[in-house]
Amino acid sequence: MLYWLGQQFQDLWGPMRLLQSHLILSALGVVFAALGSYGALKWWRGVLPTDRGRDHAIDSPDSIGKPTGAGALFIPVTIVIALLVTPWDPFRGVILVAVLFAMGAGFLDDRSPDAWGRLAKGTIDLLLSIVVAWAMIGGESFVEIWVPFHAPKMGAEAALDGTAGMLAPILLTSWEYGIMATALLWFSINSTNCSDGVDGLSGSLLGLAFLGLGGVLYGVVGHVETARYLLVPFYEDGASWFIVVSTTLGTLAAYLWFNAEPAQLLMGDAGSRALGLLLGVFVLATGNPFLLAVVALLILANGGTGLFKIGLKKYLKIRIFHHIPFPLHDHCRKNLGWSKAQVLVRFVIAQALLAPLLIILLLKIR
Repeated sequence: MLYWLGQQFQDLWGPMRLLQSHLILSALGVVFAALGSYGALKWWRGVLPTDRGRDHAIDSPDSIGKPTGAGALFIPVTIVIALLVTPWDPFRGVILVAVLFAMGAGFLDDRSPDAWGRLAKGTIDLLLSIVVAWAMIGGESFVEIWVPFHAPKMGAEAALDGTAGMLAPILLTSWEYGIMATALLWFSINSTNCSDGVDGLSGSLLGLAFLGLGGVLYGVVGHVETARYLLVPFYEDGASWFIVVSTTLGTLAAYLWFNAEPAQLLMGDAGSRALGLLLGVFVLATGNPFLLAVVALLILANGGTGLFKIGLKKYLKIRIFHHIPFPLHDHCRKNLGWSKAQVLVRFVIAQALLAPLLIILLLKIR
């Protein structure tokens, strides 16, 4: 909306052209989302259900009775602000609506007297992942991705078209990309959901992941000169996705204000599933699916490993690491004796140190 207004009225009033700047729009997204989410969480949290605790969770008694499902308040703010500050794209609109549905399903589970089963939640996640994967394809027959350690283009033909040395993208058919994207989105949703359990942990790790993805979307694949220098593909809509990332960061900042230990409220499935879906979307927008393991390494290690453990036990009857409780933060609390603050700070330090290093290796090593 604001981008369109800048296009329409820049001739009438010169400063309106600033609304076509992706940096200005991202800054507006951060501020509006932070203020809007703060107000929603401060004044409307009384309508939220209360947490019923989790079976076998180390700190479950501490959470019982606290308002949960806060995602039902801050996710709509995120979507409205994103639509306001981001250049319009119908497929992006479909994705944001799917995020709203993920929030709605999660909130219904949060307020249900009995937790929904894994099958019901997994099926909903799968359907939403399919819809979002279709929207990411954008009606194309082939979708371009790039991966680490993939050789750049060389030879006479590349020299003639000016692409010598540029990383040769991999073209996937819409079906191949759809299957890959669906699996990545489903895994992202559930890994993020499993990582939620220590005050401030999930929101902080997501914030770091979004910072890394925003840098790649705006400063690497969304910037033609940088993309050429680093020998990666240039994506024209990378900067537009950066605005959505920035808006989400503003929302997370407001949420963490209330979720810092001791937490006043919890995001619940309404927040974790919607944010997990956005995490997968931002990764796919960079064109490199391996970035999920780079920017969200601690989220995957904390929650994703538990998914593998449960899957192996339930479907293949294989028991591994049965002495280690998952999510990993429960292991740190129970077996290593870490406090909540130690879990938060040490996990954040690990991701803050590892993510930039891995991003550099991913971009520079061919």
